[in-house]
Amino acid sequence: MFRSRSHARWALPLTLGLTTLGLAAPAVSAAPPKSTPVHDDFNGDGYADLAIGAPNATVGGQARAGYVTVLYGGPHGLSAGHRAIISRATAGVPGNPLKGEHFGLQIAKGDLDRDGYADLVAGRVVVWGGPRGLSGGTAIPGNNHQTGDFDGDGRLDLAVIQGGSGLGDDPAGSTAEIWKGPVKRTGTPAARTPLDPEHLQYVDIHDGDTGDINGDGRTDLVLTGYCGDGNNCSQLYLSGPAGLSRVTEPYRSGDGAAAIGDLNGDGYGDLVTGFQDDNAVWVMYGSASGLRGESTWKRFTQDTPGVPGSRESGDMFGQAVAVGDITGDGIDDLAVGAPGENDEGVVDVLRGSRSGLTGAGAQAFGQDTKGVPGTAEQYDSFGYVVRLLDVNGNGHADLAASAPGEDGGNGAVWVLRGRPSGLVTDAAAVFGGKTVGAPYQKASFGFGLK
Repeated sequence: MFRSRSHARWALPLTLGLTTLGLAAPAVSAAPPKSTPVHDDFNGDGYADLAIGAPNATVGGQARAGYVTVLYGGPHGLSAGHRAIISRATAGVPGNPLKGEHFGLQIAKGDLDRDGYADLVAGRVVVWGGPRGLSGGTAIPGNNHQTGDFDGDGRLDLAVIQGGSGLGDDPAGSTAEIWKGPVKRTGTPAARTPLDPEHLQYVDIHDGDTGDINGDGRTDLVLTGYCGDGNNCSQLYLSGPAGLSRVTEPYRSGDGAAAIGDLNGDGYGDLVTGFQDDNAVWVMYGSASGLRGESTWKRFTQDTPGVPGSRESGDMFGQAVAVGDITGDGIDDLAVGAPGENDEGVVDVLRGSRSGLTGAGAQAFGQDTKGVPGTAEQYDSFGYVVRLLDVNGNGHADLAASAPGEDGGNGAVWVLRGRPSGLVTDAAAVFGGKTVGAPYQKASFGFGLK
């Protein structure tokens, strides 16, 4: 099953913002694990790789042109020396740096051309994976992309979305197509099918996630965005023999992020929606017929027994959510970003179990947590975006959490290791634009994570 597993509502103002950038060829890692899905592996060494967007960076003299840093996974996790830096100034990537393009604002990945290597989609470009990592590029349309096997044929498909950015009460509207895979390196899919044009013309799509809610072997899709009158919401599409169909029955459609993961280990993906204004997340469990009935839905806040902290106005709990198996028990866990906590930010981690998500054993991490590098400061927005993926191949998902406001808008990303007991800080690492040798001033490093 293909799915991207971390999402945040893009609400941080993009008013933050010297050199051309190139690729650093990764070294070959030994003794790769056998369980890492190709969806997350750009260089085919068996380890998941992390893509980090810095959309406000100055590139080629162009303010807010943006770039993406890829940190390649390995047996010892991520390191600044095992990375690639990709922008419109990178050789082989079409186009040139453009002022205000915000390259890296939204990121997707997956093996689009079916060659066994994950590919990176950033902005309007696909950068192709291979045995030496990412190289070359092809221009494609859209400003938001989601990957999944929407028709269940074993080939990765691409949702190509042109999301609007309306002002005031009315959205500008979005258009979307499903590109049937494989997608050739010319940028040509096997076929194209419009997605819900009658409804999406009234919604500004910003982000989304994919997963298999009804366990039929086809990928389902949730999209988040602005739905008008000051309200953000999500749109859920279940896949079937006739393609993706929008779910019209009421469900908890939040104003924060959304993600799909199996939080009770029953083989069906569960839908998580964030309600950042209410400082809550809702979990709606999947079944063979789609989402289960409303009586089974569960609401979690920082007032839920076992969850650290307390529910307070402005915490933005649910702004970001990510699913992944931290403890290695075969059941996904949930990371929830609360970037407004104490005006500094925190990430809460709740555990999945056979009976579903629970507050029991929950953890909280911020820059003031013992073992986490740095110092919590006002407007850091720690936890603005979160991601769970296994970067060292030990069978436990690791947490990547960003603070795009760190150091006055330079931004940074922290990585904490997963263990059977949960997340630990004994090998915590932090990365920023300066760390990886890229433009860093006002770059908002970490504003995108995949």
